[in-house]
Order: sequence, then C-alpha cells, then structure tokens
Amino acid sequence: MLTSRTFLKRTRAGAVMKVVREHYLREDIACGAAACEQCGQQPGEPRLEAQPGGAASSLCPAPHYLLPDTNVLLHQIDILEDPVITNVIVLQTVLQEVRKRSAPVYKRIRDVIASPEKHFYSFTNEHHRETYIEQEQGETANDRNDKAIRVAAKWYDEHLKKINNEETIQVILLTNDRNNKEKAVEEGLTAYTCEEYIKSLIANPDLVDRLACVSDEGKEIESGRIIFSEHLPLSKLQQGIKSGIYFQGTFRANRDNYLEATVWIHGDTEENKEIIIQGLKNLNRAVHEDLVAVELLAKDQWVAPSSVVLQDEGQNEDDDENEEEKENTLKSSVSKNMLRPSGRVVGIIKRNWRPFCGMLSKSQIKEARRHLFTPADRRIPRIRIETRQSSALEGQRIIVAIDGWPRNSRYPNGHFVKNLGTAGDKETETEVLLLEHDVPHQAFSQAVLSFLPKMPWSITEEDMKFREDLRYLCVCSVDPPGCTDIDDALHCRELENGNLEVGVHIADVSHFIRPGNALDQESAKRGTTVYLCEKRIDMVPELLSSNLCSLRSNVDRFAFSCIWEMNHNAEILKTRFTKSVINSKASLTYAEAQMRIDSSSMKDDITTSLRGLNKLAKILKKRRIDNGALTLSSPEVRFHIDSETHDPIDLQTKELKETNSMVEEFMLLANISVAKKIHEEFSEYALLRKHPAPPPSNYDILVKAAKSKNLEIKTDSAKALADTLDKAESPDFPYLNTLLRILATRCMMQAVYFCSGMDNDFHHYGLASPIYTHFTSPIRRYADIIVHRLLAVAIQADSTYPELTDKHKLADLCKNLNYRHKMAQYAQRASVAFHTQLFFKNKGVVNEEAYILFVRKNAIVVLIPKYGLEGTVFFEEKDKPKPNINYNDEVPSLTVEKTTFYTFDKVKVNIMLDASNIQHQKIRMALVEPKILGSDVPNQTTELSTNSEPEKKKKKLKK
Repeated sequence: MLTSRTFLKRTRAGAVMKVVREHYLREDIACGAAACEQCGQQPGEPRLEAQPGGAASSLCPAPHYLLPDTNVLLHQIDILEDPVITNVIVLQTVLQEVRKRSAPVYKRIRDVIASPEKHFYSFTNEHHRETYIEQEQGETANDRNDKAIRVAAKWYDEHLKKINNEETIQVILLTNDRNNKEKAVEEGLTAYTCEEYIKSLIANPDLVDRLACVSDEGKEIESGRIIFSEHLPLSKLQQGIKSGIYFQGTFRANRDNYLEATVWIHGDTEENKEIIIQGLKNLNRAVHEDLVAVELLAKDQWVAPSSVVLQDEGQNEDDDENEEEKENTLKSSVSKNMLRPSGRVVGIIKRNWRPFCGMLSKSQIKEARRHLFTPADRRIPRIRIETRQSSALEGQRIIVAIDGWPRNSRYPNGHFVKNLGTAGDKETETEVLLLEHDVPHQAFSQAVLSFLPKMPWSITEEDMKFREDLRYLCVCSVDPPGCTDIDDALHCRELENGNLEVGVHIADVSHFIRPGNALDQESAKRGTTVYLCEKRIDMVPELLSSNLCSLRSNVDRFAFSCIWEMNHNAEILKTRFTKSVINSKASLTYAEAQMRIDSSSMKDDITTSLRGLNKLAKILKKRRIDNGALTLSSPEVRFHIDSETHDPIDLQTKELKETNSMVEEFMLLANISVAKKIHEEFSEYALLRKHPAPPPSNYDILVKAAKSKNLEIKTDSAKALADTLDKAESPDFPYLNTLLRILATRCMMQAVYFCSGMDNDFHHYGLASPIYTHFTSPIRRYADIIVHRLLAVAIQADSTYPELTDKHKLADLCKNLNYRHKMAQYAQRASVAFHTQLFFKNKGVVNEEAYILFVRKNAIVVLIPKYGLEGTVFFEEKDKPKPNINYNDEVPSLTVEKTTFYTFDKVKVNIMLDASNIQHQKIRMALVEPKILGSDVPNQTTELSTNSEPEKKKKKLKK
C-alpha cells in the first residue's frame, strides 16, 4: 500500500515549494514474538521470547513485553541495558526520535537490540499498515508520535491475544509523560512510569539505584533558596550569539581550582579567544566540556587567572561564608596587565555529560539514602545520588551519571550506574583510567573479526603480481625490547654507481583493512593503539598487530616501501614508492643494534647496513637542526615489573641510545617524502600533520626562568629558540639545559592532523618542515592507514573510494584522530602515575634531589630527575596556621617565611605515599633542604593523580 506525505518548503530564493513524499505501507512486517505463527519470522532474527521470563513484577505477575516511549529510552538507557530487563519492543518512531536527539544513546540501544540474550525487538511501526498514522492538522509532532506509540501498543495487545499460548502475553507501555499515560489507560492499555515498574521488581531492589532522576521536582535540596541564575532558553541564546551579545564556546573546568574555568570561544574572532569564568555563580552549573553561551563582563570586573590551588572539600550546602572566603582568595591584587577577558555562563547550548568514575562519599547521617559522589576527575563537580547500598559501595570505584542540576542545588543530581571493583586494585584502576580517558577497550566484536584473513595465511602468486619482491634485501627492524607490533624495517646498501640505496619498509596494514568494512570502522573509531605500563589496547586485532602485519624476522610480510637513492652526504637523488614483499633478517632492540654498530669484530651484512644507516642519520639530524628543528626534552620512565606480583620493583628514566635517533631520522624522512607525494597528487585531500608555532605569551615562563639564571632565550623563531637553547648552559649546573628543554616542551602547542583542502598553514614548527604526515606506524595509528591508501592511489597500486576524496569527511576523521591521540597520551601518563604510586607504596620514605619547574602563589612544582616524577608541593594546609608567603610573578619567585624559591632551584625532599584518600592517593613530600624557619610550615604535599592531564601550557610536543 502506498500513501503520500505533502508539506511546504521554502527555497533559498524565497519561493514556496510543495513537496510530496511517497510512504510505503506493508502488511508482512513481523511482530517479533517467537510464539507467533501468523507473522513470518526471518531466520536468525532477534525475537521476543515465547514465554517471557525476566524479573518478577508485583504490578504485572503475568508474562509481558515492555514497550518504552522515547523519553524512557533516552533517560533510562542504564536500566534498559541491565541484564534483568529483557523482552522489550523498540518502535521505529522511538528509535528515529532518539537518533535525532542523542547519538550516544542511539548507539547503545542499537547494541542492546543486536544482543540475542536481551530479546529486544525493533518493530517498524511507521511502515506497518495497521500501526502507521498521519499527523492531524494542528497536532504537534510530539503529540503525533505519542499517539503512534499508543496505537502500536494497542495493536500488539490485540495481536498477541490471537497467539495460541497457555497464558496471554501482556504489553506494558512505559512512559514518564503523565498526559500520555492517562490517555493510554483511557484507551485500555496497561501503562506505568519507569519508576513504578522498576520498584515493582521485588527481587531486584538494587535496580532502583540506577533510575535516572528525570524531574528535578522532589529531588531538590530542602532549602528553597536560589543559588544560581536561570539558564536562558536556546532561542534567546542563539539570537544573542548572532547579535554578538553572547559568545559560544567549550567550557573547560580548572583541575586545580574548582571555582575557575575558561571558555574557548568558537569562530574566527581572534579577540577574546578565551574567556575566564571565576566564582560559583558565574560558573552557573556548567560542567567540563559543555557547550555554553557566555556573557562578557564589564572591563572593571575582569579578573586574572588564579595561581591558587583550591579543591572542593564537599562543604555543606549552607556554607556560604567558606565559599565567599575562597572566592575572595582568587581576587587578590594583581597588576592590570594580568587581567583577562572575564564572563559568566548565561546558558547551556549542549550538555556533554558522560558516565563518570569515582567513589561514594558516604553521608554521616545514619540510614541516609542521599550521598555525595566524588568523581575521579577533579574538573567534574561532586554529584548527589540516592542509593540503598551505600555500605556495600564504600571503598569501591563506581560509575555515576548526571541527570540534572536544579538552580537551588549546590551539586548536580545523578544516579548509580555500575560498580567497577575495589579502589586501589590494579585491574579496577586500569579500567577507571581507560573509561575516564574515553579509550575504547572492549573486545573486538565478531562482526569485526569476520573481516580478518582465514588462517593459515600465505602469500599467493596473485599477490606477487602487484608487488615488488624485495626478500633478497638485508632488511632489519630496530625497536624497544618486547615489541611485537613491528611497524617498520630498514635497509642500506651500496649501489654499483657508488651511491647508497636506503629503504624504509612499513607494514602494509591497508592490504588487510579494506575501506568501509566493520574492521575499518572499528580501527577508525579507536584511532590509535594505547600503551599503558603493563597493557596494550590494540587499534587492530592481535592477528594483524602481532602477526600478519608485524614485520617479524625470517617470515615473508607485505610492506609499503619508500626507497631513496642517496649520495654519501645523505642528499636524496631519487625517491620511489612501491608495494612490496620483504623478509626481515633480524628483529633487534635498540641496545642490540647499538652493540653491533659499536663492535669492532662484527662485519656481517646486517651490521654493515646498520652502520651505513647510522652514518647517514647523523648527517640528516645535523642538517635538520641547522634548519631550525627543535631538540626538546621530556622525562620518560620505565618500570621493571615483578614477574609474579606484577608490581613495579624499579623505576628509571629511559635512556636513549644513538640507534633511537637513527630510526627516528629515517621515519621523519619517510614521512616528509610521503607528505610531498600525496600532496602533489591530492592537493585538496591529503591527510597531513602540522605543529603550529606557539603564541609568544606561551614562552613567558621559559624566558623568565632563564633570565633568573642570567640566560637569554630568544623565541622569535624556532631557529632562534633552538640556537639559544644550545647556548644556554652553566658549567656549575649541567642539568640546567635539560630543565630548560623540558620547560620549552611545555610551551609548545599540540601537533594535529588536518586535511590539506581545509587549511593553508602546513608548517611543522618543531621539525622545521614545510610539510609533514604520518606514514610509518599503520599498525598503531589510523592516520597512517589513510595516508597509505592515498599513496597507493597516487602510485596506481590501489583504487580510490568516495570517502578518500571527500575533504569534509576527512576533516571529521582528523577531529576524531586528534581527540583519540590526546586521550591516549593522557591515559599513558595516568598509567605511569598509578604505577609510580604502586612503586612508592612499599618503599617507605625516600630521600631525593629535585628541581623546581614552576612557582605558584602557594606552591612549587618540582621534578625529581631520578624517577622522572613531578608534583606540586603546597605551603598551606587546611586548619593549620598559614605561613608568611610572598609571591613575585615577575621573577618568578616564592618566599616562604625567609626562604625564597626560584625556578630551577635545587631542593631535597622526602617522598612517601599517602594513601589516606584512596581515590586521590598522594605522593607526600617534605622539604629536607633548604630548611624553612618557623614551625607554621606544614609537611608539604604533592599529588600524583591517576587522571593526570597537563595544564594548557604543559602540552607535550608530539611528532
């Protein structure tokens, strides 16, 4: 049956056009009930059980199916995902509305529908002749959809009565809409609110904790006072943004100060790129990463970024004096040039709430059901939840979701989602850091694994037709010890004409991962492999990462080769790219390769090749540095793990060998060569990587720190910075140059992927290269797979596909890749922080030398070179007399009593682990030298959070 929908549409020119859409209605759409014989079921189709079991309900003891409306599905997805809830009919009307309103919830419900043990059935009611309804004149789309849901529920009710079953299966409509529920009951349907139904599941009382608080009524704090101003409606916000009264941007909470945030303004306006928000009322219930509208305050109300560290102690709702005192601390006198554009949040454009990991702060009131939840991420406010299992959840890591934030509540309301396990347990803490950094880490699905090659796998004659056979070359790989995902291998040999041939051979991952299939989509979503201290979260399944794509020694492997002809001065004479087959002759560690190069007795082909590569690499590196490339520093640590307990037993900073630099030089050269080639062929569609030059203000801290040691650092160009860093040395203080390079790294911007057709600035500041990309690690970076595909099309080794030449889709992909890389970096740092805590757990007190990296208003940030350990040492403690502290921003320096601390000063500290707060364990440091006179100075503490993320100006240069 065919019906049509007619509506009017205005064209861009202003004319009104009549649009008629055909809408097909069918009679053969199955109801999904396994017991129904009159509906033709497709084999393997998810079905509603013939005898629905599930949880026993005191409201409806008879067998029943659930049919939720749109709002129940949107707000109660945590309930619907629970194993207790089965046999649910999901209407097409509901799915379409959810898809429009929340992409994450839509994906979650699709995953539930695909799970056979849940018995969820998606019913296409909008195309069923008996359940489709037209929208009546004057009827809102919402009212029409509510009616469509009731019509489908009524149809199911009558349809199921015809099934020859021992007991008729009922259909229960779940709706939190009072009006919709009343109409359903009038029409003879069984309808309950989600809360009524869940509370009726007497055998599953814990499920009540997972109910989302959909209305703020009755959940608000008892005192009726208003704390926050009302959020403006979206229509007013959009008008205000259009007229320039308000600014739209992303809200970024301050990890170290819960009363301060910045809003990064979207758009092209160079002025006011960043607006500071200070004070509880101005923050106005915005949560980290929300999209907000901000009103700029008058200039006489502008403030300076605070150097004070303030943590929310979880004070009482009425503790206004404490709050005001803290806000006054922020407004201490500052010079006018420190003031920044400041504003207040007037409305929320889009909430970016996610499930948050953390711990329950149990209420002191006996038998209380209402408690505060403290998120692991300090940028997220505490959340009030109701739970009956507070005693069982004490000391556990749990997940909580925010439901809403009323105007008269100091904290948002939320609900319990899941218990992850005991706090401090290694598996639990690893799960927390993966969840908190949004690292996809679930096992690869069967749909993904189905696109892997069937084993045993071998290279066929057909494969060889399109590849160059390079198995005769003396190729070898050089990697860290224990590396199984070997992306790259190298060779160097002398040609008959006296020149040298150098090859970089990269795993041909794009041969195994074809565009658009489930394996490709999953790899694109993950974006990167994440390396934790004891765990690797692969971007691609292990069969590829550690076997078929890994360029292991003495096995034939597919590669994508970049081969240069060079003279002995490392000048490129010819470059060619080819798909190839190689057979690596050795898989070496950096130390093994270094030993071969240094050995006077070894003269075999592999060693000769390595020596040739090393000689050329030194020339390439010198040339790069002469052109202005930066050599920066960042303390990286390596843990030695006990083979039985898996606890760290030793912690050392990583030692870099000459061979590390050798491999790096040829990877950089290959990346630059490939970048030039793909940009020549695809000027609009090349996936490139750039590193923007930092704004001059980023260098202030470096320049001031160097000046305090009578050194000059020039920052007008990368070359000037590199040259002055080379000269910035002190014979009495050899570690000073390393400290300056560490500080220079913190001044850098983040390197990012971008699409060449969407940007004009290609320059890579850190490498001093006009163009750059990533080609050399396709096993662990999805960007490299796209670059491989572009290069394959450029040399006619593979065919193109539409998404490859769609610059808008490529720009969206780059956005996800940049996000995933940033999160992977933070997850890796958090893993190092957690393992550092484990290391110090059984060490007792350790006495070590440290250097001051930064001075703050009430603290110093120190670095302990031996452990690569960094932390903040505070000079004020709650409920203790405050010492006399004087902060000088110009130098910068901090005077505590009569002792003055400058950047790069050497200090001695005692280090021990303070586990009194399980969630935020602290590395506690007490100054040993210099001694501070006066007994008012507390034991100084530094915190190593397992969610550590650098501040804005601590961004690490990633090539």
